[in-house]
Amino acid sequence: MPKPSPVPPHAPEDGGAPAGGAPPSSESAPLSFESALAELEAIVARMESGELTLEQALGAYKRGAQLLQFCQAALKDAQQQVKILEAGLLQDFTGGAEQD
Repeated sequence: MPKPSPVPPHAPEDGGAPAGGAPPSSESAPLSFESALAELEAIVARMESGELTLEQALGAYKRGAQLLQFCQAALKDAQQQVKILEAGLLQDFTGGAEQD
């Protein structure tokens, strides 16, 4: 019978199930772009303080990368929505001053 591995399997790089290193409450998916950005800013401040251990810094970096990926996806979605609006709703806009 094989001996169970004491080390958990590596989490996927695509932002899947996060592994240890950050507090459990911060491991969940962000509720919004704004909450993800706020958490990311807090992580950067903690890392810049120089008070984290190497293991904590690696966990914080991993969580930061996940948050960055979430924020980039949210921005891409917003950009796509703007393109759709520009293509459909705003195409008749002539710009300039009102004509009488």
